[in-house]
Amino acid sequence: MTSAMKLGVTFPQKELGGDASALGRFAIAAEELGYDHVLMYDHVVGAVHGAHRSPPLPARCYDEKDPFHDPLVAFSYLAGLTHRIEFVTGILILPQRQTVLVARQAADVDILSGGRLRLGVGIGYNPVEYDALGQDWATRGRRLDEQIEYLRLLWAGEPVTFSGDFHHIDQAAVYPPPTQSIPIWLGGSSEAAFRRAAKAGDGFIFGYGLRAEAVLAWQRVQELLGEQGRDVKRFRALFNLLPEAPGTWLEQTIEALPRLRDAGVTDVAVTSERNGLTTLAEHLDFLTEVKARADRALK
Repeated sequence: MTSAMKLGVTFPQKELGGDASALGRFAIAAEELGYDHVLMYDHVVGAVHGAHRSPPLPARCYDEKDPFHDPLVAFSYLAGLTHRIEFVTGILILPQRQTVLVARQAADVDILSGGRLRLGVGIGYNPVEYDALGQDWATRGRRLDEQIEYLRLLWAGEPVTFSGDFHHIDQAAVYPPPTQSIPIWLGGSSEAAFRRAAKAGDGFIFGYGLRAEAVLAWQRVQELLGEQGRDVKRFRALFNLLPEAPGTWLEQTIEALPRLRDAGVTDVAVTSERNGLTTLAEHLDFLTEVKARADRALK
């Protein structure tokens, strides 16, 4: 690998079925293989799909049988099993969560891991989760804007007085604070998400990063960073390389890596999902081959 682009892995949560042993062994193996980060998705509940919902759920929504670990809890566990590999939430659906609680949990992951957390956040796409967690779907974008500012104040480790549209605190502190102001990366595919990242983010997570429009979206974010007077070189771009068609993922990914590096992409997350793999050993064998071929492609 070149120093310009880091290579990580996405945890295949659906295909490993919520197996705690598999989670730990996957992260340890990813670190030993030389991957730079583990990315995990966030869904608190899975909703039953059906005609009774109005409006109907998006087809891409996970359902009630899809297994998910809470990423911040999982990363606390993995922090004790690993030494170097970074942890990325890709993405944490922040507006449906209590901000002060996220500040405390994220600070603890950072402390326990020695500064290895990267907090990817976004608004999500499932109103059922918002309802289940007692949050307003309609105000999620404005709430996220305020949450980013609020988190950074809370992570300073000093008593905070804050009064916004959604948050209020009177001379209280999150202590101990994290070892750093935890990097906040945005995620999404809308102009609003790109503008939010250019204004307030430390990076952006591009889903479906093998598609041509992902590079165009990265170019748009760079334009917006320039408009904000921000240095693009200090901003991270993570491409989540989900396969477009089963059985062709490995070739798609290896071909794309030099192109993405040359486009200024700083991080990629490769996945073993959607390849018909059924055991942890098969997933790890697949990722072993990816790492070897990626290193050769990026020389």
